[in-house]
Amino acid sequence: MKPILTIFTPTYNRAYTLHLGYESLKKQTCQSFVWLIIDDGSNDGTRSLVQGWIEEGIISIRYHYQENSGMHGAHNTAYELIETELNVCIDSDDYMPVDAVQKIITYWNQFGSEEVAGIVGLDAYQNGDIIGTELPADLSTCTLGELYGVHKVKGDKKLVYRTALTKTTPAYPIFSGEKYYPLSYKYIFIDQLKPLLLLNEVLCHVEYLPDGSSLNMLNQYYKNPKGFAFFRQTAMIHAPSLKEKLRECIHYVSSCLLSRKKHFIQASPLKGMTFVALPFGYLLSFYVRYEQRKRNAMGSDQ
Repeated sequence: MKPILTIFTPTYNRAYTLHLGYESLKKQTCQSFVWLIIDDGSNDGTRSLVQGWIEEGIISIRYHYQENSGMHGAHNTAYELIETELNVCIDSDDYMPVDAVQKIITYWNQFGSEEVAGIVGLDAYQNGDIIGTELPADLSTCTLGELYGVHKVKGDKKLVYRTALTKTTPAYPIFSGEKYYPLSYKYIFIDQLKPLLLLNEVLCHVEYLPDGSSLNMLNQYYKNPKGFAFFRQTAMIHAPSLKEKLRECIHYVSSCLLSRKKHFIQASPLKGMTFVALPFGYLLSFYVRYEQRKRNAMGSDQ
């Protein structure tokens, strides 16, 4: 039977931790999936490692190598290559509980349809503790933006999307000299189309490694201001409340200042609110520069 789920893993020089995902996928109680590995320019032996796993023939693996373009560039490639009905991203330092694929497919077969965008489930630390909060028990469907903005859900969640939607919504833009772009950009567009099914089950165990993007977000913010500014233009339009819209405007101002973008108020879709956000954006950009200088100074002392 043709699998309905692609598990895709973007990876860059993570040969030392990629085995965690492989070991968990070998143990899945349901093997109806394809593991798509997007090697984003690794030079640490990832290719030979994965080739060895392919030759073992235990699970279905597709491997694709590309020049380094950042996490979002790897996601763009994955969405182009995926052929199954559903897809889910499992990062290179994460792994799935042995029954995760079974839970996803069973839940989708029971409740899935073209009226929903996919499934949102839970992430947990390696000790089993839920990251953030569980999903609202009284809801069966909800958009991602409403979960965080209205229902005050906290923490990273695992997203299983219909491939038809990840293919038709805008790809992540690539900015010269920048290697990071917020992945929630695509999720915002999908939110405008269909809600997600809520599944209060752990689908992924995560570890925030020192070289991961989650723990280096301030550094990403500083080094990728053009991408962040462009992202905020979309985020401010679709933010679920005035408070959230103002927050996005403040970040927009900050990123525009960091990228030395001119005439950014005129380019904003919310010009009046962006004008109000100016002093707060200036303060935020000052804080980001200060923290980056402090980080650089600490690095030079080591």
